[in-house]
Amino acid sequence: MTARGNLFIVSAPSGAGKSSLISALLKDKPTDKQVSVSHTTRQPRPGEVNGQHYHFVTVEEFKALIEENAFFEWAEVFGNYYGTSRRVIEQTLNEGIDVFLDIDWQGAQQVKKLMPESIGVFILPPSRAELERRLAGRGQDSNEIIAGRMAQAASEISHYAEYDFIIINDDFDTALADLIAIIRSQRLTGAGQIHAQNDMIKDLLAD
Repeated sequence: MTARGNLFIVSAPSGAGKSSLISALLKDKPTDKQVSVSHTTRQPRPGEVNGQHYHFVTVEEFKALIEENAFFEWAEVFGNYYGTSRRVIEQTLNEGIDVFLDIDWQGAQQVKKLMPESIGVFILPPSRAELERRLAGRGQDSNEIIAGRMAQAASEISHYAEYDFIIINDDFDTALADLIAIIRSQRLTGAGQIHAQNDMIKDLLAD
């Protein structure tokens, strides 16, 4: 019997490394894990592919999807809209696949209301100075945008206590190992094992 997949909400201030951690986790394209591809109205960054990194849509298209109640969660961040397909998430979880949502605290609150059993993971940088260094090191955003993200960081970080787990991304390999441990632990919960190993347990208890 295939256990239902777990929904992981991964949030962090921009530049803390959550997207890099998720990418490293899924590098070998495991069949039991996948990241949710969100819809967004922002412009693609260099190297981003429509349908792979995001579904890039217009503001009008996004608002039409809101009216259709098509999103599991959605939010406006830095003047752009982001949303996650409700139908795709449910279908994927029912297939026994863990799904990772790379979303902010606003989206996380919406998801928790609809699916309280989802697991929240918050990624923190080791310091404010390191966070600013990482943002500047991208070489993709203007100084004005970086300043705006830094100003928003404290507000985002203030929601850390709403999450089930907190990872400090100081050393990347250690942070990745921490994330893997969290995922493995959820597969080994009593409820998960009872569902996945139901036939074996019944056999062990048989007279």
